[in-house]
Amino acid sequence: MAAKNQQTQKPNKRKQFSSTKTDKDGSKSKKPKLLSSTPSSANPSNKLLKKPFNSSKPKREHPTHSKFKKSESGNDNKELTKRERRIQAKELAEARKKKRKPHYTLEQELASLWEKMRRRNIAKEDRSKLITEALQKMKGKIPETAGSHVSSRVLQTCVKYCSQIERDAVFSELQPHLLTLSCNAYAVHLVKKMFDAASKKQLAGVISSLRGHVASLLRHMVGSVVIEHAYQLGNATQKQELLMELYSTELHLFKDLASIKESRLIDIISKLDLQKSSVLRHMSSVIQPILEKGILDHSMIHRVLIEYLDIADKSSAADIIQQLSGPLLVRMIHTREGSKIGMLCVKHGSAKERKKIIKGMKGHISKIAHDQCGCMVLVGIFSMVDDTKLITKIIIRELQTTLKELALDKSARRLLLQLLHPNYSRYLNTDGLASLNLTVPSLSSKNESEIKSKKLSRDEESSKEAAKSDIPEENLDEESTKEVATTDSDMEATESGKSDTPEENLNSAEGGKKDPSLRRRELLVNSGLAENLIDVCIENAEELLTSNFGKEVIFEVAKGGSDGILHPTLDEKLNNLHEAIAELAAKPKSDESEEEHVLENFHSSRTIRKLILDCPAFASTLWKKSLEGKCQLWAQGHSSKVVSAFLESSDSEVRKVAKEELQPLVDDGTLKIPETKQSANEN
Repeated sequence: MAAKNQQTQKPNKRKQFSSTKTDKDGSKSKKPKLLSSTPSSANPSNKLLKKPFNSSKPKREHPTHSKFKKSESGNDNKELTKRERRIQAKELAEARKKKRKPHYTLEQELASLWEKMRRRNIAKEDRSKLITEALQKMKGKIPETAGSHVSSRVLQTCVKYCSQIERDAVFSELQPHLLTLSCNAYAVHLVKKMFDAASKKQLAGVISSLRGHVASLLRHMVGSVVIEHAYQLGNATQKQELLMELYSTELHLFKDLASIKESRLIDIISKLDLQKSSVLRHMSSVIQPILEKGILDHSMIHRVLIEYLDIADKSSAADIIQQLSGPLLVRMIHTREGSKIGMLCVKHGSAKERKKIIKGMKGHISKIAHDQCGCMVLVGIFSMVDDTKLITKIIIRELQTTLKELALDKSARRLLLQLLHPNYSRYLNTDGLASLNLTVPSLSSKNESEIKSKKLSRDEESSKEAAKSDIPEENLDEESTKEVATTDSDMEATESGKSDTPEENLNSAEGGKKDPSLRRRELLVNSGLAENLIDVCIENAEELLTSNFGKEVIFEVAKGGSDGILHPTLDEKLNNLHEAIAELAAKPKSDESEEEHVLENFHSSRTIRKLILDCPAFASTLWKKSLEGKCQLWAQGHSSKVVSAFLESSDSEVRKVAKEELQPLVDDGTLKIPETKQSANEN
């Protein structure tokens, strides 16, 4: 009923607007009655209706209306053409720019000069004239014009090609304004160019002028670039001067304290007797804003973070590692210190944090692998993280697409070699091996000070017990060390074992709990990486053998990896690789060929020689397919090392196979073998 009433009910219309006027012909007019222009005093409601209902605001005039019309020869109604309107708009924009930019006219003149001076085919004399003219126009106005995107480029070109006298004049004019210009998005490039061209004295003055502003500039997106550039150009003393401001308030205020020779923060604290808690508070106030803004690309910040983690307490260190674990870490691992921080995050991070680190690398694995420092973080992940399924899914799947490039690259090959022969000093340098053993002292399960104190207390207890018993004094040290060793191993087992605390709160993981050999097999063999790697070695055997870096990868693969990890799963594939190398060695020797034979090439001959000594299966295949009956041909030059390796081998079967043919060559002096090696193998 309510709906029916609503349909039948007519809307209430206002009387003065709803009334219609009937024309004489009977049609109704919809034109509303207009109200009286003078309000009626009797009807107070008319005060609200002073304007007619259909009255509207005045319309905006179109640009083609009267005020835009061309007034020419008395004809004001003629419209402007499109070209004339475009010219008029351009003139108006130019007038506005002149009003807004005080040096707009100068910038226009400089831009025209810049177009000429930056050409490659211009003569030096003509360029120097243009530069002199441009610098003369800017004289006294360089700091004001340096912030413009046009004139800053002109100044950079001038600084690059001008004379030393002109460069010094520009430098002296800019030096008082360096701090302001360092925060300008356009002027920062000019400041960096001035740093590169500065003399030692000028650079020392610039670094000295930055004192007191290092922390504030590091928090600035643009200013941090200037600080990092100065840090890279400075010598050890100047770098230390820039860092000291970030360590402590005392070092920031007193310049004499900053001239200390010690470089490590922990040594500076002990030398100057600084309060460790005060240093930590100051460094935390510097580091936190930088982390919040994500300004983590600079090596100077990485150095500060390393020093902070070295002295931080457990909660502070764990907080820093938690903040860094993720995509932010990818931006840090391109430097030496940043790589160390990445490895510390992997080592001490919880399972959840490690997962964030690995997922943050997705899509960047190939670039990280080819980086000299970044590849060490991947090596650390292979050595410490137990989640092999996650590593296979994100890291190894991306590496499998570029195995040839990885094997031939100086840095990236370390990833493959770490799986084939882990922690080998031939492939990882001393610094790389040391970085794998880095720890954060407060998060380390082995706290040396605690161990020493426990050892001393146990020595005292054992000496007391020995006094009561008949144990000789010379055996006390041995028994006490055994006790400490057992207690230390118990401590490690307890800390690395399961705990009641949540997994994400375990910040002292220090590597994985899984057996290293099992982790290695899962990453190398079970993931399919080894099989793909053998296929790549078969297809590119010659290129890898003759390469300075690839030869090590193909050697380890052909040998089967350390501890024979590729045997017996991939024996058939390995035999195919041995045959591929033997076929290359079986090619006839030709003086006309431009390509060097694999037995005469410096790298490949030595790699094949090592394979003969270390892999009897390969030696047998090579002898039957390539060298049997041809040893006299290869008894000179680099190839002689390959032939003589059969007699130097520690395997009796290998020596027995080749001795009948090689011994006559040794007797007549054609083939030379060190007597010590031959006699040692015969014995």
